[in-house]
Amino acid sequence: MPESKPTVRSTAGDAPAEERIVPLRRQYLDIKQRYPDVILFFRLGDFYETFENDAVITAGVLDIVLTSREMGKGHRVPLAGIPYHAAEGYIGKLIAAGHKVAVCEQIGNPAKSKGLVERDVTRVVTPGTVTEASMLDANRNNFIGAIVVEGTRVGIAAADITTGEFLTTELSADSDDAALLATGRELTRIGAVELVLSDRFDDGAIAHQVWLPDGLTMSPTDDWHWRVDRAEETLLRHFKVGSLDGFGLSGMPLATRAAGGLLKYLGDTQRSQLAQIQTLSTYHVDGFMPLDDQTRRNLELTESGRGERKHSLLAVLDQTRTPMGGRLLRRWLSQPLLDRGAIEARLDGVQFFVADGLARGELRQALRSIGDIERLVNRAIIGTIGPRDLATLRASLLMMPDLRSIVGQVPGIETLSDVSDVAAMLDRSITDEPPAVLGRGESIRPGFSPELDGHRVRAREAREWIASLERTERERTGIRTLKTGYNRVFGYYLEITAAALATAERDRAAAGQSASALPDDYIPKQTLANATRYFTPQLKEFETIVLTAEETLASIEADAYRRVIAEVAGASGRMLEAARIVAQLDVLSTFADVAIEQQYVRPVLNEGTRIEIERGRHPTIEALLGPGDFVPNDALLDAEADQIIILTGPNMAGKSSWLRQVALIVLMAQIGSYVPADRATIGLVDRIFTRIGAQDDIASGQSTFMIEMLETANILNHATPRSLVVLDEIGRGTSTYDGLAIARAVVEFIHNAPRLGCKTLFATHYHELTELAEILPRVRTYRMDVLEEGDRVVFLRQVVPGSADRSYGIHVAELAGIPKAIVRRATEVLLELESGATGFSERDHRRSAVRRAAPDPSTTVQLTMFGSENPALKELQDIDVESLTPIEALTRLFELQRIAKSS
Repeated sequence: MPESKPTVRSTAGDAPAEERIVPLRRQYLDIKQRYPDVILFFRLGDFYETFENDAVITAGVLDIVLTSREMGKGHRVPLAGIPYHAAEGYIGKLIAAGHKVAVCEQIGNPAKSKGLVERDVTRVVTPGTVTEASMLDANRNNFIGAIVVEGTRVGIAAADITTGEFLTTELSADSDDAALLATGRELTRIGAVELVLSDRFDDGAIAHQVWLPDGLTMSPTDDWHWRVDRAEETLLRHFKVGSLDGFGLSGMPLATRAAGGLLKYLGDTQRSQLAQIQTLSTYHVDGFMPLDDQTRRNLELTESGRGERKHSLLAVLDQTRTPMGGRLLRRWLSQPLLDRGAIEARLDGVQFFVADGLARGELRQALRSIGDIERLVNRAIIGTIGPRDLATLRASLLMMPDLRSIVGQVPGIETLSDVSDVAAMLDRSITDEPPAVLGRGESIRPGFSPELDGHRVRAREAREWIASLERTERERTGIRTLKTGYNRVFGYYLEITAAALATAERDRAAAGQSASALPDDYIPKQTLANATRYFTPQLKEFETIVLTAEETLASIEADAYRRVIAEVAGASGRMLEAARIVAQLDVLSTFADVAIEQQYVRPVLNEGTRIEIERGRHPTIEALLGPGDFVPNDALLDAEADQIIILTGPNMAGKSSWLRQVALIVLMAQIGSYVPADRATIGLVDRIFTRIGAQDDIASGQSTFMIEMLETANILNHATPRSLVVLDEIGRGTSTYDGLAIARAVVEFIHNAPRLGCKTLFATHYHELTELAEILPRVRTYRMDVLEEGDRVVFLRQVVPGSADRSYGIHVAELAGIPKAIVRRATEVLLELESGATGFSERDHRRSAVRRAAPDPSTTVQLTMFGSENPALKELQDIDVESLTPIEALTRLFELQRIAKSS
């Protein structure tokens, strides 16, 4: 949470006598005491007011005036207020700044209250409990998470109160640190924006938040809420069940505690608005590929390196037409599958839409008219849905018949729930273009509520009667200047001037009629200097109808509206199931659209260890460059033969892009998408690890090199034979020889360690490492091809077999705009270094070190069993066998074998 401004001390504590605090102040303090760490929006009439330190923070964040208010004799406290009708936007800004807001409403009727209006907090708004549409991203969930940690075991729960999703699981790891890292990965995958946990959770773990996603709001609560008995009680009471076994929680105490603790927090913050949480789903992470934060970041799955959505893989793939589809796509992208059958089922759905363009076009057109069914239904369940939202829901449900015929043809998609009755009810009840809010009687369609229709008729007749009153009364009295009028004090009236009345009476007398020109039912209401205002009993009756029409209409309409949303809420299960199917159709057809537009192909999946890609392309870069501009490249990895690829070449030649490209193609295949290639055969991988780039972490005092080593260690400790590892420039953060030594040792370890065997892409500027291909049998070398024409260098972006012997760094510097004088001088220095006084360059020294100064095989004699002149035997005699680890021994054996063969 961002640092707040200095606290303003309350003056209430300085009051020598209780009577110095006015009742309103006492009411505020009593409520604020229950929410000490939350900004309290205190409703006063048409404003939400904040006081004391809350006011200081609010004024600073919202850039509004900080003033003060007298709250008793000699008591002035800081004050900052906002109009209640604009509260949503202001609350959003405070939440974005890392604060929480308690909304305190006037729950009593000010008109009927003889004293102080009753007030209480109706909800607490936190990053994870936002429900306002304007404060949410429609295409992503807004999850709030909770954790319970016991050493190497962790319980995790997550809820999105806008969609009603409530999930829980348990994780286990080999060590306490590994358990926290796994927890952080899962919270990142979920996309939690707020984390609830016990206030007795290890303070050190909270302070050292390396394992936590960035920007997560922490919300500690009382430890007793997290006891297993209290958690069970909370869950049983909410779901109104006698056992939790039906939710899959048997034998999962930590998951139970996490779910119960989270539900208690939601109940405290949302008060009565949790009816949308109707079930709890228990899931297991074993079926999904774990993706750590650095891999998500390096592959730019949902954000580019600059933190923007554009230029990410999500931006390329997301052509979804519905919010539900957008959220599901993000979820699939964060959870690549490990089960081949489940992946193939998705691919079958994509293939159907690729092959049937007519069905795809009809579906995509229908999806345009479908709104956010999930969030609309959940707002109906908690009673906060507006008339226009119901109209959107109606339009969405009316499209379901158009989808039902398509659903039956798509492989792997369940039958779409029938919601025609709900759509028909909404069509009968809600007007075509309802207002944003209730209150004017314009939301309910005529014919749905007889009581509302009757009152509308009476109100209309009363207004029409009053509108024609002036004409009829002139005819009845014969007074042509009679006027009707209205004011807020006296209501409707009939006004006759004294002169007009006198004239009428003279005319009546001359005609032999009674002297009075006024009918008997005229009752004086107000006497003016030269006129009198009257009313009649009938006018009073119709006046009452007209003046109370709006209030009465609002009351009757509200009753009818409540019946409508109760029917919607009653059918919520079917509508949410339909929304789930719509989301799947949206994502599968989106994948098909992208595949056709970008010329992607269906990958061939198997359980083997081989990855073979023909003319693969980087999906994000290709979308940025445009069709035909990206240079495609092949890739071949096989744990049995081509396990490790060492890639060399100059900067800016495309090494990192190719590494990411291979990883992205594998990931896309395992989320069920077609891939950017001419052909791709993918042996399923259990994890993708990446170590690409690094930067100093000043806050924790970690250097670039330290971060690089931590990330590399994490990979080497957790990779398996089925993993794909992407390493870019290992060892560059330290001295040349240290870096080269570490890079070589990493390659040897990956190649030789029995538990590893992971397929590895290794890009490096240490060209000497390519010598390992002559020593280690499963190492292959490739380079980025370069065309040299005199002083001109062209990067061809093509991956070809072999190794590079130059980095072209000076050429890259020239391209970057480095002054020509510097470029010329750098060229001179490079020539001096490469031809040094001894004629033996640094590169030669490094290459010699990699080769371990082995004698030239051409100068040796034929190897005999006891010949001491053979280089292989000489090497063997010099080995300190007792000091070698098994992995080092294996590497030395590979070296001796190479020397022996060349002899």
